Amino acid sequence: MKQKLIILAITLLSLFSFSAFITDDDPFTDLLKKLEEFTKKFPQEKVYLHLDKPYYAIGDDIWFKAYVVDSKTALPSTLSSILYVELINEKDSVKRQIKLPLQSGISWGDFKLTDSLGEGNYRIRAYTQWMRNAGPEFFFDKTIKIGNSWANKVFTKTSNQYSTENNTEKVNSTIQFTDHDGKPYANSLVSYEVQLNSRNIAKGKATTNENGEINIPIVNNQPNLYKSGKITATITMADKQTVVKTIPIKSTSTDVDIQFFPEGGNLVDGLPSKVAIKSINANGLGENVSGRILDNENNEILKFETAYLGMGSFILNPLAGKTYTAKIKLANGSEKTIALPKAQTSGYVLSVNNTDSVKMSIKVMLTTDLMNKGDLRLVGQHNGDVYFVTKLSTEKQLISVSVPKLEFPSGLVQLTLFSADNLPIAERLAFINNSHDKIDINVENLKPTYSKRGNVDLTLTTTNNAKPIQGSFSVAITNTAAVAPDLENESNILTNLLLTSDLTGYVEKPNHYFLKNDLKTRNELDNLLLTQGWRKINWKNIINNQFPAITYQPEKHLKISGKITKGGKPVAKGKVVLFSNTNGFFVIDTLSDTNGRFSFDQIDFTENIKFVVQARTDKNNKNTQIDLDIVPDQVVTINKNTGDVEVNVNETLMPYLAQSTKYFDEQTKRGFLNKTITLKTVNIVEKKNPAPNSSNLNGAGRADFVATAKDLETAFSLSMYLQGRVAGIMIRDGKAYSTRANGGAMSIVLDGINMGSDFSLDDIIVQDVESIEVLKSIGNTAIYGSGGASGVIVVTTKRGAGTEGNYARYSPGIVTYAPKGYYQVRQFYSPKYEATPDPKPDFRSTVYWNPHLVSDPTGKAKLNYYNTDQSGTYRIVIEGIDSNGNLARKVYTYEVK
Repeated sequence: MKQKLIILAITLLSLFSFSAFITDDDPFTDLLKKLEEFTKKFPQEKVYLHLDKPYYAIGDDIWFKAYVVDSKTALPSTLSSILYVELINEKDSVKRQIKLPLQSGISWGDFKLTDSLGEGNYRIRAYTQWMRNAGPEFFFDKTIKIGNSWANKVFTKTSNQYSTENNTEKVNSTIQFTDHDGKPYANSLVSYEVQLNSRNIAKGKATTNENGEINIPIVNNQPNLYKSGKITATITMADKQTVVKTIPIKSTSTDVDIQFFPEGGNLVDGLPSKVAIKSINANGLGENVSGRILDNENNEILKFETAYLGMGSFILNPLAGKTYTAKIKLANGSEKTIALPKAQTSGYVLSVNNTDSVKMSIKVMLTTDLMNKGDLRLVGQHNGDVYFVTKLSTEKQLISVSVPKLEFPSGLVQLTLFSADNLPIAERLAFINNSHDKIDINVENLKPTYSKRGNVDLTLTTTNNAKPIQGSFSVAITNTAAVAPDLENESNILTNLLLTSDLTGYVEKPNHYFLKNDLKTRNELDNLLLTQGWRKINWKNIINNQFPAITYQPEKHLKISGKITKGGKPVAKGKVVLFSNTNGFFVIDTLSDTNGRFSFDQIDFTENIKFVVQARTDKNNKNTQIDLDIVPDQVVTINKNTGDVEVNVNETLMPYLAQSTKYFDEQTKRGFLNKTITLKTVNIVEKKNPAPNSSNLNGAGRADFVATAKDLETAFSLSMYLQGRVAGIMIRDGKAYSTRANGGAMSIVLDGINMGSDFSLDDIIVQDVESIEVLKSIGNTAIYGSGGASGVIVVTTKRGAGTEGNYARYSPGIVTYAPKGYYQVRQFYSPKYEATPDPKPDFRSTVYWNPHLVSDPTGKAKLNYYNTDQSGTYRIVIEGIDSNGNLARKVYTYEVK
C-alpha cells in the first residue's frame, strides 16, 4: 500500500507533456538518497489520544486511548514502547504524569480529576522520549475545559473592556463572585495580582459590591511584549476561609494580526500568483476582514475578503516596478494598511489547484530569463516518503502537470520545486483524503430507539476496500443531552493523524475540514495550508547534511542503568545488585562493563516502587560511587492552543456541570466518591515525634529505642553508636544481633526498603541519618512476621540529603531510587442491570467506554452495554487502526426515551 518511489511513466504519459524518468546517474538521485537516509536514521512518531468526552468536571474520570504511528509509513509504531501522558494546568504545571506501555503503537489509560484540582483550561500532552528530539511542537497537546461545581464554593464570571491610549493598552476586568446558586458574595474582601507573560504588573485589594463584583484596571504599557496572562484573585469568605481563583487574560487588546502568503513562497514580476491571507484576532481566533489591493500609484487593483476563520485568497499579477499595499477594513470599522511582500524580478511560481476530488493540477511558471537554463525537478513526498519525482523542461514559460490523488496516501503532501542545480526554489502543501486507506465501520442490530437502562447489543463489521480487517478500536458513548458535541471543533483520529499533527501552530476548528468533501470545504482547507506552518522535512538541512542531535533514544522497556566509579575511575566487572521489597521481595544482579556501566533492563514495575542499587567492588567499598542515568523531565512550553482557552469555564459548562453534579452526589452517597475535608486553622500542641518520616510499620517513633539526628551528631558510625547503648544488642562486623533471638543478624529497613540481615550498618553515612529505631521486643517485631524474628533496625535518612535527580545516595556504593513505573490502568465501570438490578438512579455522562475493542479475522466485534436513566440522543463514536495503518472513525446516534 505504501509505495516507496513512484516514477510517473508509461501509465501516466497521457497526463504529462514531458519526460518523467530519472536515471541512476542523475545528480538529483543523490539528493533523494539523502532524504531516504535521513528518514531511516531519524524516523518520526505521531501520537493521538481518543478521549471519551470533549470536556470534564472535577470528580470526573478522563478516559483515553493512545494511538502512536510512524510518520512516514503511517503504520502503528514499533519504535517506542513507552508513552508519557501528562495533565497540565493553566499555570503550565504538570499535575499528573503517567507512563504507559505501548504494544504495536497502542495503549490506554485515565486521569482521576480529584477535588484537589480547580476548574480551568487544562492540557493533555502525550509524547515518547524519541519524539523529544524533534521538539514539543509535534507532541499531542490538546486543551480541554474542566469545570467545577460539585466541589466548588465560589464561581466567577469575568468580562473585559478594552481601550488604547498613546500606545498603551488598557483593560478593565469586571469579576463577579457568586455561590453555587448564583447568589453574589457582597461586601467581601478580594486581593488580586495581575501577571502578563509571567511578569507581575499590578496587585491590590478591593471589596465586592452588592452584585459581588470588583473592577481591576490593567495597564499594559509594553503591548509588543506582554500579550496575555492571568489574574489571581483571593476572596475572603464570611467564616474567614479564603478561596483562590485564577482567571485567564487571553489578550490586552482587540488588535488583529494580518499576514499575506504568496503561493509557493514568492511573488514574481509578470507571473500571476495566488496570495493567501490570514487574519487572527488577539484571542487567537480567525476574524474575517475585507479590503482592497492598491499599487504604489494608489490605483485599486482588486478587492478581497476572507471567507472562513479569517482566511481567504486572491490572484495578483505583480508588474515590474510596482509595489502593492492592502487597505484592510476590520470588523470594528477601523482600517489597517499593510505592505504586501515585494515581488522578485526573476523567479518561479508553483501553483496547485487541489479542488478536484480525484486529481491535483499543478502549474509551474518562470520568468523569461530563466527559460532554457536546465531542467527543473518537481517532487511530491509525504513525511519523507517520495511518491513522485519528475523533470520539467524550461523550454516553455508555463508547464502543466496533472497528478492522480490515488497515487498518494491520505494526509499532507509536500510539493517542492527544485532548480537545475538541485536547490529548493518553491514549495507548497496539499491535502489528500482518499477512501482506500480508511476502515469502513458498519453497525448491525442498532435500533433507532431504546428505553432507559435498555440493553444495547451491537455487532461491528470492519472492512477495508470491501475486505474484512482485524483492527484495534476505541468506543465512546455519551448522551448529547449532557455532553453536547462541538462538531467543527472536535479533534479526532483523522483530523489529528492526517492534518494537525504535521502542522505547527494552532488549527482552529479542525473537524470542519472533514465534515464535508465539497468544493467550498476543499477551498477552505487549501487556504489553511497556504497560511499554516510546516516543519517536518527541511530540504536545506538535508542538502547540507544538517541532521538533528539525538539526545533521547527510543525506549523499548523500563530500565535502571548507570555507572560505577571508584576514586573517579570506572569500575570494570563490578557486581551491582538491584532489589526491592515494595510488593514482595525482588533481587537481581549484573556486572559492570569495561567502562563501569551497568543496566537492568527488560524489567516491568508499576508506580510507587522503590529500589536499592548496591555496588560491590571489594571488601573495602570506600569511595565507590553509583551514578544513575536520569532523564530530565520535559519542559512545559506555553500553550499554543490559545484559541481554545475559555475565560469563564464554569459558565460555559454550566449545563454539563448541573448534570454531572447529580451523578457525583449519588456516587458520594454510595461511598464511591469523597470530597476533601477542609478544616479551619487549628493550633494543636503535641509531643514532637522523634522519627516523623519513619516507615516503621508500628507507627513512627514506636520502638524499643530511638535516636535522632541530633543524637548522632558526634557519632563516627551507626554500629559504634549503638554498641552499648541498647540493652540486649550486640554489634559484630557492622551488624546488630539481639541476645533474645537465636542466630541471625537483625534486619535493616532503610527508608522503607528491607535490606535484609546481610546489610552492614556501616554502609550508611551517619550524617545522612534522620532517625534510627531499634525493634527487639515481640510487641514491636511481630508486625514484620518472619522477617522480624531476629529483630529490626529502621533507618530513616534525611529528606533531600544527598539527592541527585530523583534518587538519593546514602553511602558509598548504595543509592535508593524511586523511578516512575507503569501506571496501573483502571477499568471503566459498566453496569449489567439484567444480572444485578439497582434501584438507585444512574446519571453517568459517559455511558460506555471501551479502549480496546478488537475485530476478529472476519472483521466482526461485539459490543454490549446498558443505557442510563437519562433520555436524549446517545452518540456512539468509534475510532481505530489496523496493522496496515488504515484509520477508522464512525459516528452513530440513537434515541433513548
